[in-house]
Parts: sequence; structure tokens; C-alpha cells
Amino acid sequence: MWDYSKKVLEHFLNPRNAGEMAEPTVVADVGNIACGDALRLYLRIEDGIITDARFKTFGCASAIASSSVLTELVKGMSVDEAAGITDDDIVRELDGLPEAKMHCSVMGCEALAKALALYRGEKPAPEDSGRIVCRCFGITDNKIIRAIRDHDLTTVDQVTHYTKAGGGCGKCREEIAEIIRYTRADMAARAKRSSQSPPRTNLQRMQQIIQVIDDRIRPSLRLDGGDIELVDIEGTTVTVALRGRCAGCLAGAVTLRDVVQHTLREVVDAAIEVKEAP
Repeated sequence: MWDYSKKVLEHFLNPRNAGEMAEPTVVADVGNIACGDALRLYLRIEDGIITDARFKTFGCASAIASSSVLTELVKGMSVDEAAGITDDDIVRELDGLPEAKMHCSVMGCEALAKALALYRGEKPAPEDSGRIVCRCFGITDNKIIRAIRDHDLTTVDQVTHYTKAGGGCGKCREEIAEIIRYTRADMAARAKRSSQSPPRTNLQRMQQIIQVIDDRIRPSLRLDGGDIELVDIEGTTVTVALRGRCAGCLAGAVTLRDVVQHTLREVVDAAIEVKEAP
């Protein structure tokens, strides 16, 4: 028997905003019923404000409670405010979740991020981009790596709690352990470089960003007929536009995250966030 908080039980037994929405502004689906949990999130957005939110979910008590509290959190928020919600916010609002159910809060944030991207006219990153590691639940290496970095995970069991990877037949657990090893080694190397680097001025950071884009990122994209344009730099937020064959590509969001943002974080500053120009 899972040790659920009173708030989890309340949202499970009396879920808020459950069911379909008539004429929603945007609808986002995440998860896969064949592999376990699935969530459909409906948002009504007026003048940049989320005026209503509803959901339909297939899953356990934690999945229902997480979806319920998510819809309560976002109502009344601006789109930009809602974009800042994390799975930790959902867990905190529920007074905690069982460790093995943390993936339910992650699913809620994935649905919200996808819905907001669709509203903004952006191309959401494919949920399953990367190489499949856990075939029982269809979990990729990229999703595992993001969970390790976002939540400072150190064990296979922790990865299973946040992603479900390794929670089926268990054949992938050794591979997950290897992913943890090299991801944490990369995290430690970045932290060491950051601590040893002297403070840089904003101008120096901007100059390095421009140099990395020109010398490393642009040549890589041009090999496939693509290109990139630097639009703006504000602090650690870098706004770019994909050009050539990259413009309008279905994998554009993956290119921004796994090529542009990853390279700039690795070489310039681990805090850099890359956004696509509207």
C-alpha cells in the first residue's frame, strides 16, 4: 500500500477539472496507454491568460492527483508564468508523492510544456527523441539523461521512480547504470570547469556565444543544408532562428536543445537557455 498524503487522496477521490473541455484553445497528449500512464491536457487561453484547464488521464492515484493539482495551479496564470511550473511544484502542492510515483508529476509538466509550445506555435520536442533504452515503457536515453541532470539522480532505482525506465523486465538496468555513470561524470566535469573559470563580463560571454555559434554550431548544421541566425542575447538567454533546411523541420526543437543549447552550455555557460525566435 502506497503511503499517500491527505492531499493526494483528496485529489484522487475528488479530482478537480476532470473531463473533456468544449472548444479548448489547445490540447496536448503525453504518455502511452500501451506502456502505462497517459494524460490529455486541455487549456483555454484568453489574451495570454489560462482561464480554464481540464484533463483526462489513464493511470494510478498519483497520476490523477498530479493532473488534478496541475490544472488548479495553472488557472489564472499567464502563459509565461505557467511555463515556469516544475514537477517539484506539483509534488510540493500535493505534500509529497511516494518515491516510486515521481514520474506522475513529470508527466504533468511534460503535458503542460507541450500545450504551451503548441499555443505559441512552436514545435514541441518529440517525447521519445533518442535511443530506446527501456523497451517495456518506451523510455529513451535522452529522457533518462534529462531526469538525472534535472533531479541529481544517482541510482537506477531513482531513475525508475522518475521515468519508469527499468521498472518492467529489468533487462535495461545495467545500461541505465552506465548512463548514470557517464552523465554524472559529465556533470562533474562541467561543475569543475565552471568553478575554475574566472568571472566573465557580459560582453565576454556574448563574444564567446557568437564565436561558438560561428565556429562549431553553424558548420555542423550546414553539413545537412541547414543554418542558424543569432537573434538576441539577454543574460544567459540566447534567441536564435533556424534557417535553410532546419527551418520548419519537425526535429527543429531537438536541434535547438540537443545541438545548439547543449553545445553552448558545454562550452560557454551551463545556465544558458536557448529559445527560438517567433
